Amino acid sequence: MLEDARRLGFLGPGPVETHLDHAGGFAEAWRVAAQPVEGVAARAADLGSGAGLPGLPLALALTWCSWVLVEAGVRRAAFLRAAVERLGLTGRVEVAEERAEVLGRHPAHRGGYDLVVARSFAAPPVLAECAAPLLRVGGRAIVSEPPGGSPARWPAAGLQQLGLAAEMAVVAGGGAFQVLRMERECPARFPRRVGVPAKRPVF
Repeated sequence: MLEDARRLGFLGPGPVETHLDHAGGFAEAWRVAAQPVEGVAARAADLGSGAGLPGLPLALALTWCSWVLVEAGVRRAAFLRAAVERLGLTGRVEVAEERAEVLGRHPAHRGGYDLVVARSFAAPPVLAECAAPLLRVGGRAIVSEPPGGSPARWPAAGLQQLGLAAEMAVVAGGGAFQVLRMERECPARFPRRVGVPAKRPVF
């Protein structure tokens, strides 16, 4: 499936195994931070799913979770829908062909997720503003960090505006991850209109 994604230009270079190991790092970071109980139903979203990373490998591994793969690109969303069907995940995994800013205001999604993951979605303030409205209080956003990622990328005052707090950094699966915890309900003014989070970042 990932080789197909690469041929379509949705996946960058590097061995497929490395991409899969990195996806597994999200699951390990969640286990360390949240200690989820296997078998207890949970709801998760992958922002900017693209080639299906990390969403598809996580859906295969975390079988008690339902997943929404959020992808605004038409071609990528079509690829993801076909991949979900081929992998036999229909019914537990759906593809939302929508911008995250729009999804975060939809009653069926707002405040409804235990976990939000993002691999290469956006800069920290944009990611935080798009993830926070989706999370229930106590839920986590887990973000892939660049090598040498700094805590300064996630300032407490900026995150607090959204109801978030930086919980911990985790190294797993050959990658580094920042875990954000939803401390209180996201204020109603977030997320702002499509494009605004990037133009006028909250921090």
